[in-house]
Amino acid sequence: MTQRRRKFIGAVAMMTFVIFYALMAMALSQARVLQEANGLVQGLAYAFLGLFWIVPLMPLIKWMEAKDAEPKDA
Repeated sequence: MTQRRRKFIGAVAMMTFVIFYALMAMALSQARVLQEANGLVQGLAYAFLGLFWIVPLMPLIKWMEAKDAEPKDA
């Protein structure tokens, strides 16, 4: 598979993941436990939710950036 095709597939997958992750993070941020917590806990939770999305996407990003295989001489 060419790098161009991998980047297209990866971009679609990332956009889909980020949309669903954002909806999940918004739902979690409205949870009663988080709403009733003090400001420090809320800030840490928001920072965690805001940055954690990259962890599951790192393997996808590495796969997208892989170089094309060299064509074998016949």
